Amino acid sequence: MQPGRRGRRIGIDVGSVRVGVALSDPDGLIATPLVTVARDVDGGTDVAAIAALVAEHEAVGLVVGLPRTLAGREGPAAEAARAFVASLEPAVDVPIELTDERLTTVVATRQMRESGRKGRRQRAVVDQVAAVGILQGWLDRHR
Repeated sequence: MQPGRRGRRIGIDVGSVRVGVALSDPDGLIATPLVTVARDVDGGTDVAAIAALVAEHEAVGLVVGLPRTLAGREGPAAEAARAFVASLEPAVDVPIELTDERLTTVVATRQMRESGRKGRRQRAVVDQVAAVGILQGWLDRHR
């Protein structure tokens, strides 16, 4: 992906139940929560929903979190993220980049708890907050 290219980017946090989605501004300065999509490994409605978001927001690229262990190894969650990217690539016409997302969900959960959101309300948005962390980290590294 061309880091300096102007345009919106979409950040994605792939979970086993939900996919958190964040969106950057056209100048690539700020990532904001966008939506949470239900994971659908067998039916592919999650991939179709992400492809629709790419078209709707005229995104120039996707940044997908690659969960690694603290030791830097890849486990089952990383395999799931790579499989999601493999299913997404034929559905979109923009570059997709995987980026290290160690601890983004942990940090997002802590932020949500500290803001007073708990239980179902927290689960509904924690994946979006994690996606913001993934995308904002990428934007900051490529500025």
